[in-house]
Formats: sequence, C-alpha cells, structure tokens
Amino acid sequence: MSQGGRVGGPGRGLSGPAPAGPGRPRHSGVRLLLLSVLTGLSGCGGCGTSDPLKPGREYVKDMIDAVPYESFSANPVLSSGMTLQSPAPGSLPRGVQPFHYGAGPEEAVRAGRELRNPLAASKEALERGDKVFHTICFTCHGPAGEGDGPVVPRFPAPPSLTAVHARSLPDGQIFHIITRGQGLMPSHAAQVRPEDRWKVALYIRQLQGGKP
Repeated sequence: MSQGGRVGGPGRGLSGPAPAGPGRPRHSGVRLLLLSVLTGLSGCGGCGTSDPLKPGREYVKDMIDAVPYESFSANPVLSSGMTLQSPAPGSLPRGVQPFHYGAGPEEAVRAGRELRNPLAASKEALERGDKVFHTICFTCHGPAGEGDGPVVPRFPAPPSLTAVHARSLPDGQIFHIITRGQGLMPSHAAQVRPEDRWKVALYIRQLQGGKP
C-alpha cells in the first residue's frame, strides 16, 4: 500500500483508469457499436411492412427515380413529346465517311473514274492490306487471289483477281466493289474500314505483280 492509502502502481489509483496511450483510440468501441446499430437500422428501413407497393424508406431516391428524362419516356419540353429525337436531316454518325455511290456496275464504273487511292504503296499499307485480305477476302478469293478459297467448290468460285479484267479495274472501282458488293459478293462495308479498303486495293496490285 502506498502513501495516502491508495492501492496500485505508478499511474494507477482509485481515482479512475489510466489515460489511453498510443495505439489505443478513445471511444473506438462506442463508435463501432453506433455504426453497427445504424447499419442495422438502414437495412430494416422497410421492416414491418407486408405491402409490396410500400417497400419502406428510400435513402437514395435519385437511384430509383431518375432526375433527367429517360430516353424512351414522354417529354413535355420537346415539341415531339418524346425525349429521344431523330437525327437532323443530312447528319452523319461520328467517324462515318459519306459514300455518294449506289450499288450496281454503272456506279462501280463511275467510282473507278472519279475516285483516286489516297494512299501510297508503303510497307505499312501493304502489310495492313495483306492482313485484311487474309482475314476477310481469303475465304473466297484464296491466298493469292486466284478464286480458290476454302469455300470453293461448295460455293461458286469468284473471278481471279490476277486476271486481265481485274488488272484493268481502277482502285476506285475495287473500293466500290468492297463497299457495295458485286454479283454474289455482298457488301463488306461493315467488315472493312474505308482506309483498309484502299490498302486492300494496294495489296491486290501487289498480288497482280504490277505497280499500284
């Protein structure tokens, strides 16, 4: 027993517990208890109700009822009464290049007469044309463009790309054929980007053994 009748070692006495030291945050237990209670109450916001049309409290209302008008909802602000509007006449989607040529052999000839390949036969362009050709065109036209692809003879053989007639086609006409299709060949505009169509034309010239 120490002087004054107090029991305990240094820093501890009858007056109360020792102050919290480093690493012992004060009231941490109380905070954890309050957090648990609040979490439980928030989860039971709809407890006690059996009506499915009255689920209880809504804590984040903006996630349930959208602030802006929905795309397919009615809209009193716009003259059409709908939120989703039609594109303006003559507008084009971003990244789309207009192609003012219809389908058919006459339009293909016109494209060949009016369009010029904007790309040079660089190594990069030929390598890209090679890759696209062997990804898209190889199935029917074959590895060397001879019309002996793996679908032949189950599918009619296409004309050889190295024949005299194919050699006489301008690049613009080849671009048109890839874009609009010809004969049994459908349009490949969705599979081949415009720039790659020009590169395929350059690669076909390489297969033909001539200069683009």
